[in-house]
Amino acid sequence: MSFLKNVLGVIVAIVIIISCSSIPSESSTKEKEKPVVIENDSLEYEIIIIDPGFNNHLYSIARPRGYHSLKYLEIRNRFLVPIWNQRVNNPSQFNPNIYENRINYDPYVEYGYEVNYLLFQYFQFAQRKYRMTLR
Repeated sequence: MSFLKNVLGVIVAIVIIISCSSIPSESSTKEKEKPVVIENDSLEYEIIIIDPGFNNHLYSIARPRGYHSLKYLEIRNRFLVPIWNQRVNNPSQFNPNIYENRINYDPYVEYGYEVNYLLFQYFQFAQRKYRMTLR
C-alpha cells in the first residue's frame, strides 16, 4: 500500500512539473532549474523537490555529503518532519504556499544516506529561504 502511495506521489509531482513547465513566464528565457529527485537505491522511496534555489543551495551552501553521519541525519529528520507536517496541517496558522505537502517519513524505515541527506538539506534550505525556524 505504501508503495502505491509513493508511486502516486511521483505521478502527481510529474504532472505538476509538466503543467508548470508549459506555462510561459518571465524566467522561461533563463536556464530552468531541474528538480532534485531524492531516492534510495531500490527506488522504493522518492521525493521530488521543485523549489527554485535548492540546487544552488546544494552546490554552494550545503555541507558536503559525508560531513554528517547517517545517524545524525536520521535523528534530525525524525525531529524536523513532524514539525513540518504539523505546519502543513495548519494552513490558517502557517503559509500554505510554503508548507504544501506532508512528508511521509517513517522513523523505523531505513531510507539510506542519500534520502536522509537531501531531506535534511531541504529543511536547511527552506529555513534559510523562507526565514523560518523549524522548532
